[in-house]
Amino acid sequence: MWWLGVLSFTLILIAWEVLARCSGWSTQIFPDPLTVVLSLIELIRNGTLIRHTVASLFRVTAGYYLAVLLGVPLGIFLGRIWTARSFFNPVIHFLRPISPLAWIPLAMLWFGIGDPPAVFLIFLASFFPMVVSTTIAVQNIPPTFFQVAANFKFSRKEMITRLILPAIIPEVVTALRLTITIAWLVVVAAEMIAVQSGLGYLILDSRNALRMDYVMDGMIVIGLIGLVLDYLMKRLGKIESARWGSSAR
Repeated sequence: MWWLGVLSFTLILIAWEVLARCSGWSTQIFPDPLTVVLSLIELIRNGTLIRHTVASLFRVTAGYYLAVLLGVPLGIFLGRIWTARSFFNPVIHFLRPISPLAWIPLAMLWFGIGDPPAVFLIFLASFFPMVVSTTIAVQNIPPTFFQVAANFKFSRKEMITRLILPAIIPEVVTALRLTITIAWLVVVAAEMIAVQSGLGYLILDSRNALRMDYVMDGMIVIGLIGLVLDYLMKRLGKIESARWGSSAR
């Protein structure tokens, strides 16, 4: 029912236009949809929007991939080794609730100004959810599966590729979808403080210049990219589930 989504956005645009006309606020404070669209076209034409978008996507990609490459193997390890899980779990569950934004002062002191502190914050935001989700997914694998694998004398590599990975793919893909959203939220906040490029910086700089139309342009692009990222992760989940399912057979 794709048309319901179109209808919901249409109703939002109508409400936005009515509020812009009836609120009594100037276009500098609450711009109407047409003003925002025209300013969006302007930002695209002069390359500003593309430059900031690429900067944000680069930071998200770097921090997110690093978190996945380290978090998933660590989660598998903790899910299989009870002593390691008992040793590391208290530390992980202590650090996990701490907001990545609370690390901003330390990140700026450690890494300075630029991409590294933003990438570090995105890594923190994505790493702990990936570790916890993967660990739980591995723990939920029925023990009989491992007993059967032992009877067939699976090697450690076969145990991971033919049993563990196919079994945890659905849970891991769900975690990937959640963490990419968190990473996208964090990069916008980090760019308002630690860098001078990216969509977060564009919003902050536009606010200081009282260009609320640019602020809304940044918000719209953030929302659109979030939808695209979620869709891509959903498609990736279907592809990976089919691939690992066939390899397990």
